[in-house]
Amino acid sequence: MKRLYSIFLLVLPFIWLASGENSLKPFFKEPRQFSNPILPSGADPWSIYKDGFYYYTNTTGSRLEIWKTKNLVDLKTAERKVIWRPPSGTNYSKEIWAPELHFLNGKWYMYFAADNGDNQNHRMYVVENVSADPMKGEWVFKGKVGDKSDKWAIDGTVFEHKKQLYMLWSGWEGDKNGQQNIYIAKMSNPYTISSERRLLSEPELDWEKVGSFKDPYVSVNEGPQILINKSKIFLIYSASGCWTDSYNLGMLTFNGKNDLLDPKAWVKNKTSVFSKSEQNGVYAPGHNSFFKSTDGKEDWILYHANDNPGQGCGNLRSPRAQRFTWNKDGSPNFGLPLGLKQQLKAPD
Repeated sequence: MKRLYSIFLLVLPFIWLASGENSLKPFFKEPRQFSNPILPSGADPWSIYKDGFYYYTNTTGSRLEIWKTKNLVDLKTAERKVIWRPPSGTNYSKEIWAPELHFLNGKWYMYFAADNGDNQNHRMYVVENVSADPMKGEWVFKGKVGDKSDKWAIDGTVFEHKKQLYMLWSGWEGDKNGQQNIYIAKMSNPYTISSERRLLSEPELDWEKVGSFKDPYVSVNEGPQILINKSKIFLIYSASGCWTDSYNLGMLTFNGKNDLLDPKAWVKNKTSVFSKSEQNGVYAPGHNSFFKSTDGKEDWILYHANDNPGQGCGNLRSPRAQRFTWNKDGSPNFGLPLGLKQQLKAPD
C-alpha cells in the first residue's frame, strides 16, 4: 500500500500538467500587489530593516513615532507607537521634522530637527535607546547634534564609511534664510560632530532653484541621503522649494578615494534624477530614503509626493515606494514616479 502511495505522489505532477495551465496555480505563489501611497499622509519617510522587521517613521510635527512591520507596504495595518514627546518650553518643543532611525554601535538613535516655534532656531537633536527592539525600552534625550558654527540645520542623516561615522544635513551658511546647502562633517560618536562642516552642494542649477512669487530668492538643497552601489557612493538630495510642484531629487557622485569631506571629490549631476510626472499625476516628489527587499535582491526608493498640483508642503504629502534599477555605469535609475492607480509587485 505504501508503494502504491509513493507511485501516486510521483505521478501527481504529470496529472496537473496534463490537466491544463490553470491547474498549475496551486504550485505557485501569486506575487503580492500593492499601490501607492503606503500611508494616507506622511512627509519625509524613512525606514530601516533589522532582525526581520522594517521600522518606519515620518514627520509628525509634534512627536517621534515608529511603525513596525514585516513588509513596508503594509504600514496601514502596522504596529505603531509614539516613542518620545518633547517637554514644553524648550528649544526643541515644536516643528519636529524629518526623523531618522539608525542602529549604531549596538544602540538605537533617532535624529530629528526641531525649534521653539521660531524657524530660525531649527537645530538637530537625537534620542537614544539601548533596547534591542526600538518599540520597547526607554528613549533618552542625548541633546543637540551640531558643529561649532551652530547655524540653522535640518534633515540630519548619518552613515559609516571605512569605520568612520559621518553626518550630512541641510543648513544655512549664515544666520539668514536665503539658501539651504548640503553640509558634511565627521562624528566621534552617534551624538557628537567632531570636525568642521564642509559644504558639498548649494543650489546653482535652474531645477534646484524653483521658488515661488512670494520667495523668489529662497533656494533649497535638503534631505541628503547616501546610496552605495558596490564601490560607488552617491548622495541623493532634494532640490527646489517643497512648496512648488517642481520639488525633485538631485545627485552627487563621489569620485575621490578616501576624503569624503573634500568638496572637489563630489560631482553634481547636471539634471534632476527624479522629478514630477504630470502624466502619472505625481507632483513634488522628494525627501526620499532607500530600502532593500527582505531577500536583499531588490532596491527600493521611499519618497513623499502630492497627488495634485499646488498642494505644497502640508499634510497632503504621502509616502510612496517603488523599485529602482542601476545604469551600466553603476549609477541609480529611478525612472518616473509611478501613479496611484498602478499595481506594483510588493517587495519580496
